[in-house]
Amino acid sequence: MNLLEAMAARHSVRSYTDKSIEGETLSALEHEIEECNKESGLRIQLITNEAQAFSGMMAHYGKFRNVKNYIALVGQKSPTLDETIGYYGERIVLKAQSLGLNTCWVALTYRKKKARCIVHKGEKLLCVLALGYGATQGTSHKNKPLETLCDVETAMPSWFQKGMEAALLAPTASNQQKFYVSRRNSRVTIKATGGFYSKVDLGIVKYHFESGAGKENFTWE
Repeated sequence: MNLLEAMAARHSVRSYTDKSIEGETLSALEHEIEECNKESGLRIQLITNEAQAFSGMMAHYGKFRNVKNYIALVGQKSPTLDETIGYYGERIVLKAQSLGLNTCWVALTYRKKKARCIVHKGEKLLCVLALGYGATQGTSHKNKPLETLCDVETAMPSWFQKGMEAALLAPTASNQQKFYVSRRNSRVTIKATGGFYSKVDLGIVKYHFESGAGKENFTWE
């Protein structure tokens, strides 16, 4: 499964089986997290076989079932933390999907104080990724029309079209898709248009757009 196939196949999953993450799958996921941490300076952490973070009423309210594995998205506090978490978190999400795992971005409906991750002084646990073998594969979300999310006043180059198609597949908080992409020749600008966790969403959408458009075809404004 390549990256674009993983984007198309990946949907949020909140209910999981008891199957453990182990062997080559576990090693590949750990390696991806290590690489993301090296590149970004984040301290993303994988926690397995731990049910306390998703055992409370908030998880029940969020309709989570049998979540025993999760990825803690931790980094040094900074104005760019949210976007960086979104970008590298989604890279890990898509790697997990390619390994046959399912995920869900979780910002509020878990027990933050029970999460078994290490958060140093000056750092922040921004959100987590529920992780495991899904009881289902989830369902696709309804997208806004492409023309409402980007500048279509001029003919789109094929790379921009592909980037936007990938961006439409990006998960965003409550499927709000509150972003707008514009282009000036080969320079691309993406902006959040409001909404909660919009900066995290921005990072997620950026990773999708880059993967669809190809980094060699444009630069971010």
